[in-house]
Amino acid sequence: MRFTVVWDDEALNQLAVIWLDADDRAAVTSAQAAIDAELAMAPASKGTSVSEGLRRLVKSPLQVLFEVADADRLVRVTAVRAE
Repeated sequence: MRFTVVWDDEALNQLAVIWLDADDRAAVTSAQAAIDAELAMAPASKGTSVSEGLRRLVKSPLQVLFEVADADRLVRVTAVRAE
């Protein structure tokens, strides 16, 4: 089953700043799409554990922090930064 991937407002704001400052905006856009696609399927097994309930996934040139709510089939991206 697929998970729904949502980005917190703060993460979206961070992504917008990264995109505006990027030399290769297409790479940022592609990485964001890859993150969404990857986290939609079995997200608890993606990336590495940072702390209880928080994981990190790197898709160059981005890295995101995310939480998984299995019961709701929801992934929440809480932060993003340039790698």
